[in-house]
This record gives sequence, structure tokens and C-alpha cells, in this order.
Amino acid sequence: MPKKYSTKRKIVIVVALCCLLIGGILYQLADRYLIEHVEVVVAADTVSSAAKTINDSSASSSNSSEVVSDDWNYSSDDTTISIKKVITGSGSDQITYYVADVQVSDASLIQSAFADNSFGRNITEDTSDIAADHKAVFAINGDYYGFRSDGVIIRNGILYRNEPAREAVALYADGTMAAYDEEEVSAETLLANGVLQTLSFGPALIQNGKLVQDLDNVKIDTNFGNRSISSSNPRTGIGMISPNHYVFVVVDGRSDESRGMTLDEFAQVFDDLGATEAYNLDGGGSSTMYFMGRVVNNPQGKQEERGVSDILYLGEG
Repeated sequence: MPKKYSTKRKIVIVVALCCLLIGGILYQLADRYLIEHVEVVVAADTVSSAAKTINDSSASSSNSSEVVSDDWNYSSDDTTISIKKVITGSGSDQITYYVADVQVSDASLIQSAFADNSFGRNITEDTSDIAADHKAVFAINGDYYGFRSDGVIIRNGILYRNEPAREAVALYADGTMAAYDEEEVSAETLLANGVLQTLSFGPALIQNGKLVQDLDNVKIDTNFGNRSISSSNPRTGIGMISPNHYVFVVVDGRSDESRGMTLDEFAQVFDDLGATEAYNLDGGGSSTMYFMGRVVNNPQGKQEERGVSDILYLGEG
């Protein structure tokens, strides 16, 4: 075989192998971050067992409930929602955020919904679209569970995933919430104790009435491109003031109108609001608050929502 031909053949083989390797890497990345993987299609009328067992008097009250609402407030016999827009600082240090004070008669009124009514990875819809599909009065983005393949995911009293990995938060049927270690508390125990929703993101911001310390050094998971999330960013979080009395906070960022908040600043907001428990949810471009048919904040600093895998919401009274 001529030496020249042999060299060319080697080059072709090397190029082919490189193409296969690159193609394999690109496919793995696409499979991890882009390709939809539907595991469960959720019926539109699926609700938690707790929601099904609300006593007859409450159900009767809801059916005849007189709703009073405006652009920032909503009140029915079983739900009150009051939203405030807060602006602090000025210039490059200005922060704009939104606080929703929510009181419900039963914890099961706070529901979760999946994008496209499907559980799995990389399935996304805008928060407002998921909310509209479920006739939500109020909604925020959730924990973006679909970006990862682990975590303990309980939604509306149903266990969808049981892969313990991090510090999560649980919302209970008695109207309380608390952060917990997924690797120390089993999903079976959570369900037995009346957990309706778990959210797997973090970190916890307030526990047992005390601010969590050393938030500057927190990192979330080890996903591709992971970095510390403690610096100023758009934020979404949930807090509890007392049983069945919650606060939801969404912070705008990455715009001239708002620089976002550090985790320490975010935790302080919940503390100032009187929260005894608080937990950080998916933020950045995902941070969205929806109320009465509209998005009230400024997602991504350009009035443009980013698709998410899930929401927390309250429906019509």
C-alpha cells in the first residue's frame, strides 16, 4: 500500500472518529438539556387526596363564594390574596420585587401543575400558560424539577420521583411547611405525615424562625455550568408566616429597573415579612408571578417569560 494512501486513510479514520465523538457528546447534551422525556401524563382533573376530602361545609361555602377582586387583590370565602410591588434603592442599586400575601382555609388549595400536564424532563411551558390552562388566579414558577433527574417530587399528594439528593421543602396538609434533607426523610414518611407538595431546589432561607447563615457559599447541585447562586439575581421563593398563611416573593433582576437580590437579601425580605420558614425556588429567567390573567413582574428584565416545568398556583374560589 502506498505511503500517501495510508496517511490519507488514517486522516479519514481520525476525522470520522472525532465526528462520532463530537456527535455523541452533542447528543448527550441535547438528551440531557433539550429532548423531552415524558414519564407520566397527568389527567387534567388530577387533584390531591386532601383536596378530595375537604369537608362538605367548606365545599358548599366555596360553591356559593362571593369573589371580590381587583388588579392586586382577590378574596373569596376560602382564599385571600394581596399583592404589593416594592421598590428599594435607586440607580444601579434599585431592586423591584413583588410580595403576595396568601391566606387559605385549607392547605390543599395550593396546588401544583406540570407543563403540558406531563411529568418528565425538559418539558416546559411559560408560567402564564400553565396557569391559564388550570384557571389559576395566582401562580409562581416552581422548582424546575424537569431540569434534573433526581430529587423527591411529590405533587398534589402524589409521588412522581424518589431520588433523594438535596435539601428540599415540604408543604403539609395542616398548612405548615418545613425544609428537610431528602436523604434523611423517606418519601413514604413524608406521605404518611400528610405532605401535599415537595419542592426540590433550595436552599432554605429561614428555619424555625431563624435566618439560615452562610448563604454566600451556597451552590445548587453540580449540573453543567453550575456556579454559586448567592450573588444578585432574580428570585422566587415561598415562606410561611403561620399555618395556611403564606408569602410568595418574586424579585426582578438583570435590568435597569432591578439588579436582583443576593440570597442573604432575599432571606432578609422573608424575615421582615414575619416568615418562620422560607425556601428559595428556581430563579433567574424563570422568576415569574402571575395574577388574574397577567404576569405582574418583569421576567428576564425584558417582559419575556422563560419556559418552566412546573408551577404552584391557587385556582378560582
